[in-house]
Amino acid sequence: MAKERDQNTKDKNLLICFLWNFSAELKLALMALLILCTLATLLPFIPSSFSISASELRFCISRIAAASNSVNSTSPVVTTVVEKPVLDNAVTKQPLTDKPILNNGVIKRSFTGYGWAAYNFVLMNTYRGGVNTFAIIGLSSKPLHVYAHPSYICEWVPLNQSDNRILTDGYKILTDWGYGRVYTTVVVNCTFPSTTVINPKNTGGTLLLHATTGDSDRNITDSIPVLTETPNTVNFTLYDSNRRREKYDYLYCGSSLYGNLSPQRVREWIAYHVRFFGEKSHFVLHDAGGISEEVFEVLKPWIELGRVTIHDIKDQERFDGYYHNQFMVVNDCLHRYRFMAKWIFFFDVDEFIYVPPKFTISSVMESLKEYSQITIEQMPMSSQLCFSGDGPARTYRKWGFEKLAYRDVKKVPRRDRKYAVQPRNVFATGVHMSQNLQGKTNHKVEGKIRYFHYHGSISQRREPCRHLYNGTSIVHDNNPYVLDTTMRDIGLAVKTFEIRTIGNRLIRTRQ
Repeated sequence: MAKERDQNTKDKNLLICFLWNFSAELKLALMALLILCTLATLLPFIPSSFSISASELRFCISRIAAASNSVNSTSPVVTTVVEKPVLDNAVTKQPLTDKPILNNGVIKRSFTGYGWAAYNFVLMNTYRGGVNTFAIIGLSSKPLHVYAHPSYICEWVPLNQSDNRILTDGYKILTDWGYGRVYTTVVVNCTFPSTTVINPKNTGGTLLLHATTGDSDRNITDSIPVLTETPNTVNFTLYDSNRRREKYDYLYCGSSLYGNLSPQRVREWIAYHVRFFGEKSHFVLHDAGGISEEVFEVLKPWIELGRVTIHDIKDQERFDGYYHNQFMVVNDCLHRYRFMAKWIFFFDVDEFIYVPPKFTISSVMESLKEYSQITIEQMPMSSQLCFSGDGPARTYRKWGFEKLAYRDVKKVPRRDRKYAVQPRNVFATGVHMSQNLQGKTNHKVEGKIRYFHYHGSISQRREPCRHLYNGTSIVHDNNPYVLDTTMRDIGLAVKTFEIRTIGNRLIRTRQ
């Protein structure tokens, strides 16, 4: 028994001696653990703008390690090695020399650039335009295209390495008419020689875009894989003009939707146009932040019926372009659905296309099929002045395009127009018309088709009637208006169509 007690005493003494000899290390370890626990506790309260990079963390750890070495070292000479912090995602360049280079008494100065003010090219998507042509849609630095001479080369790289690569010059189209901001929209057309079929055996390959900044003394080129075709995925019959069979007669390509949109105005707009364009039509909307949950609920019944498709494009907000990059968006829509529709219409969600009762949209477009593009005249309607012929109570219960019945007749040199195109004949497009197409354009279709524009009404989350009038000709704020009941007379038919098609699920929609 006494022997066991002596053995326990010896073990305890040995443990105490061990702890005493390494007390400095234990203190340092416990202190480091305390610091880490403190940081973990405080981390959720640190603002999101604060960040620490991996290089800075390595730097701090190296300083702690160096301090530990200096405390525990028994050598009279302490050597501390501190790592030089490495900047993440950066290119290390030599600093400018302190001594300028002298050349015949002239001081030679040098300049070193770091980082990028804007990307050389921002890709949205790439589409086939035929057996030997492609369209690449994206953004590029606006100053680069205004003050420099960037160029593009397209290269097809077959998946089968025994086949030859093919190069051709890319033809750039700037579609935003000078409205770009930091970025401008660029459509690069890659057309290979007419005798060449790209990917003829359908064995697959990749299209590369070589984007050069145009610097005369530097070869700065980004090689970007913009499209990959896997084996047996290309349907070449789409590009055979003798076997055309479009899925839709009419397709709507909408611009970027942003802001606080009115669910009720969107409800009226989609119900009207689904009825107007008929069964073989489709609507493509682009959500740049404007399709809230309430607006989505209005569109949901039509999505379920296969009449509406929504593209979430909010990520493009990182790149500062004109009006949420709407030029890029409509060009992507044009090429994405180019072989799926006979006609593509471009107008906004506060605008309503109209044809007189003696026509139908089918008869009008059939009569204009010799044209690649038509532009449509605007009927400017007030978005504040309402007709109170039915009395105030009934007026407020009517839909927006029923009660906003006063048309602006002030004479102006010109008003904006909207348009429709036969997409197979168009290489790139704009917001109000296309300037890059083959074939004829008709600007005189006023007797057949026009559109009513309720400017700004879509972004008002309130009752639109600010003033009620009962006259056929009025003056408001020194501007003349006339009563135009064209759209008002269609209201009941549109409401009936909505109820018959999707039921009364939207009857409680709010402004």
